Amino acid sequence: MEVRIGIVQSMKELDVELPDDADRAKVLSDIESALGTEGTILWLTDRRGRQVGVPVGKVAYVELDPPKSDRQVGLGIS
Repeated sequence: MEVRIGIVQSMKELDVELPDDADRAKVLSDIESALGTEGTILWLTDRRGRQVGVPVGKVAYVELDPPKSDRQVGLGIS
């Protein structure tokens, strides 16, 4: 699963690739919890075990990959 974080006043995005076995609901809950508390840091651990921290005051948006069941393979023509 990939998490993309937009940073306030920056053109760059932070991409964090989480382990394949990451629990999507838990990741989403952790993000919501961190963003709901001013002055905290959103911590994520990527698939290599590195921890990435972003002060919540600097987060513009957070985007998660869609669940695997929602992904389409092919041209998507109906």
